[in-house]
Amino acid sequence: MNKKFHIKKGDKVTIISGNHKGSEGVVLTVDREKERATVEGVNMVTKHIKPTAEKPEGGVKKMEAPIHVSNIMLIDPETGESTRVGRKQDENGKLKRYSKNTGKFID
Repeated sequence: MNKKFHIKKGDKVTIISGNHKGSEGVVLTVDREKERATVEGVNMVTKHIKPTAEKPEGGVKKMEAPIHVSNIMLIDPETGESTRVGRKQDENGKLKRYSKNTGKFID
């Protein structure tokens, strides 16, 4: 099951719904099976780390939790505004993402 999403790792995105609506960040990871993405600085949770031989101090760590990809919208690199994403073939016949606002390829 190889799903294609409108976002991928390294994209600058904005959050369009939920508690963090309006926040912006860079996509750190994308989980295709669970349809979730981790965005830098968004949906921060507290994780308790148990002391181990490698990390004897343990402690409490703040980290990003994944959010559903339907709540994320790509920011167009040219205009800096959020845009819907489509796919069409380039001159070589390869399928690429493009901005529906400007009509230009993103990658």
